[in-house]
Amino acid sequence: MAASRPQEIVDEEHERIIERVCAIDVAKESGQVCVRAPGEQRRSSRLWTVKATTGAVLELGEQLLREGVEKVTVESTSDYWRIFFYLLEGRGLDVRLVNTRDVKNVPGRPKTDKLDAVWLAKLTEKGLPRPSFVPPRQIRVLRDYTRMRVDLTRERTRHWQRLEKLLEDSLIKVPAVASTLTTLSTRDMIEALIQGERDPHTLAALVRGRMKSKHPALVEALTGRFDEHHAELAQILLDQIDALTGQIDKLTTRIDQLLTDLPPGRPPTPAMAPTRPTPTGRG
Repeated sequence: MAASRPQEIVDEEHERIIERVCAIDVAKESGQVCVRAPGEQRRSSRLWTVKATTGAVLELGEQLLREGVEKVTVESTSDYWRIFFYLLEGRGLDVRLVNTRDVKNVPGRPKTDKLDAVWLAKLTEKGLPRPSFVPPRQIRVLRDYTRMRVDLTRERTRHWQRLEKLLEDSLIKVPAVASTLTTLSTRDMIEALIQGERDPHTLAALVRGRMKSKHPALVEALTGRFDEHHAELAQILLDQIDALTGQIDKLTTRIDQLLTDLPPGRPPTPAMAPTRPTPTGRG
């Protein structure tokens, strides 16, 4: 029986070896760059160090474009990868971010650290590294604003907590009656204390809304030993709170604008969606 003719199976497009690739092993102050491309007889690697500065990375981007590099892989080391990823992506290169753990667990990796970039380039030319998700620039900008607002909101909360401890030190128990210091009524009473008013009946008369029914309890809570040093520290804390509130409001306005400008069909993920600060009470 005659042997059957061998069947030729052509590689799929995604299985082809990418001819010109670059890989960057990132550190804090520099990146180890490896470019793999066809040589005179066989494929070869070129390895050199590029400083992690804007000028140096932009120059690298121009060089990679001149050499026709088709794909760049950047290792996600701490936050050091950002300058390489953002600037090379901005130059129009096809840049992918890969998790360090994923590429180092592939069998056959060399043990010599300075060969990491070469190993990553060899994986890149075969299309093996699984890219990590890097959101588009508009989402990254939005995320920066929302994260800043979260940080400032937490800092403002810590100042409110410091103010509450200061009142406790002065034997003023308003938080036990009002439940929160963020209402307009408690703000009026604290400002009156700072300005020198010490009569609990006068202070309790400043309340508005539903808190008026708590007048007897407020008189008792406002009977304490609030002195000049408490007043000075309380004013400093209120000034800090007001400054933070202004910054948070500014960020909120900017975030609303960025959300409006997002392209249709690309809403922020829940982790990036902004959360409005708790509104000031009216009691």
